[in-house]
Amino acid sequence: MNIVEAKQSVGHKGFLDIDIDVNIDLFAEIERLKKEKNAIVLAHFYQEPDIQDVADFIGDSLGLAQKAQSTEADMIVFAGVHFMAETAKILNPTRKVVLPDLKAGCSLADSAPAELFKAFKEKHPDHLVISYINCTADIKALSDIICTSSNAEKIIESLPPEQKIIFAPDKNLGGYLQKKTGREMLLWNGACMVHEIFSLEKITKLKVRHPYAKVIAHPECEEAVLRVADYIGSTTQLLRFATTDPGNEFIVATETGILHQMQKNSPKKTFIPAPPTNSCACNDCPYMKLNTLEKLYLCMEYETPEILMDEQLRLAAKKPIDRMLEISKAAGLIG
Repeated sequence: MNIVEAKQSVGHKGFLDIDIDVNIDLFAEIERLKKEKNAIVLAHFYQEPDIQDVADFIGDSLGLAQKAQSTEADMIVFAGVHFMAETAKILNPTRKVVLPDLKAGCSLADSAPAELFKAFKEKHPDHLVISYINCTADIKALSDIICTSSNAEKIIESLPPEQKIIFAPDKNLGGYLQKKTGREMLLWNGACMVHEIFSLEKITKLKVRHPYAKVIAHPECEEAVLRVADYIGSTTQLLRFATTDPGNEFIVATETGILHQMQKNSPKKTFIPAPPTNSCACNDCPYMKLNTLEKLYLCMEYETPEILMDEQLRLAAKKPIDRMLEISKAAGLIG
């Protein structure tokens, strides 16, 4: 973490040496801190249920980016992973942005080291770079347009058919978009550890036990899983489909945090997490789950870890995000 850093000021061990009174009402305290500090809590759908319930806004990457851009809060508390908090800081340089756990990274973002990607880009100077928002600020700064799974298809289609494209960092999402748009793209070889772990064999067996269940999948999943899906979409699109579709059973191939909102929206429906290839809970993102309600409270109380960013990097990373938001707005896309 060279140019982008975090200020950790609560002891040399951060929050590890702070005891929280077991009798404290964390929900009430977080609400108090929101008012006292004019803070907003933004949470991704993959966060634990308690954090989702205390958040002011819950969304996927596009919705969170749009909310971060429009907020008037003095402090943005980002309950998600590091690249999301970075995006909020890129869009809000004058506001304080804090993250409950600085170690909440992203396997997909880590799969695209900036120096290697820069060298790859330089080999293809006639290509325009579209990068999935699940990447570091350094990769954003090397990109022409940022996209999310919600708007990627529209962004690709907005470009002239003769325009050559590099798509990074997710090869699975890139492959899916190639089929959807008919555009050949150079794909960076990155992937999300959670979405690559789903077992087609186990999903097939699950379908035998639940013959009326519909398989709904995020496009970060491998092609074999996407082939058996009844519906493919972003996290928000999956939630919307599960809420409005007349079906009563759904096998959900994405991170399990979304099931909380699905169940809240449709309490009479059954939502089954798609099984991974092994016996661990690998369809839980270990990075997303590093954030807890206790860490969220401490982060708000002490206003740390804070995301800080070099201004030159921020401006370079902001240009492709602005372009994404402009295209999304023109296309009528919301989070």
